[in-house]
Amino acid sequence: MTAKSQVKWTDDALTALRAGEGFRLADLDPRATPGYTGDKKDGAVDLAAGLAQLAEYQERLYAASHGGDADDRVLLVLQAMDSAGKGGIVRHVVGGVDPQGIELAAFKAPTPAELAHDFLWRIEKRVPRAGYIGVFDRSHYEDVLIGRVRGLASAEEIERRYDAINAFEARLVEQGTRIVKVMLHISYDEQGERLMERLERPDKHWKYNPGDVDERAHWPAYQEAYQAVFDRTSTEAAPWYVVPANRKWYARLAVQELLLETLEGIDPQWPDADFDVAAEKERLRATMG
Repeated sequence: MTAKSQVKWTDDALTALRAGEGFRLADLDPRATPGYTGDKKDGAVDLAAGLAQLAEYQERLYAASHGGDADDRVLLVLQAMDSAGKGGIVRHVVGGVDPQGIELAAFKAPTPAELAHDFLWRIEKRVPRAGYIGVFDRSHYEDVLIGRVRGLASAEEIERRYDAINAFEARLVEQGTRIVKVMLHISYDEQGERLMERLERPDKHWKYNPGDVDERAHWPAYQEAYQAVFDRTSTEAAPWYVVPANRKWYARLAVQELLLETLEGIDPQWPDADFDVAAEKERLRATMG
């Protein structure tokens, strides 16, 4: 079984969603479904089919490292404006596999101790180990996005950080990490509707942050900052993938497909037994009466 068991995909997500040379965020419709011809109903069927496949790949990845000598690991980086659906990706895509094989890091504002170090110091500590799928809910890119928009760092420092990020990610890739960097692309109007829903539903109040409204005033600046991120850090070793996110069902399906295709590229194998299987069967039978 391959990732294309989800038959409504007509193009590889790794190709259809890649922010390659000449990519312009402003030209991408947040309601589009690149590479996928199905509708929401089809998406639900394919998401369920992909979940079983993703769970098997995750187990094989873990086993190949813990029962063998493989060094492969996957790092999913999720970036987006607030309410774009990062939490839904974590719950509905990553949350369907064995949690023992997942390492999740949700990066908040840096602590005073973290600020005393270079911005990548706290990131290094959360890089996934061999055999794991790591998930960054926000990441080191906050330090070039917010840093630029809010003027928390000089233009020279932002440029230094782009170069540091590229060097950091290239090193991870050399060490066996497959990096899947995803920006969930939501429209200004859709974000407003989702924030309003949080205010209108008491069960969503806990998710609402008054600061989100303040950030909406900087929407154009954030779009420019994201474009700069793609221009400077979508590299051959660690490209960016931009997923239209106005349709939640598509965003979840697309991220799942990106992971499936990445794991398919690794093709982790079950490790060989380091014991005599036939002899162990005989020993076990002797205890069974």
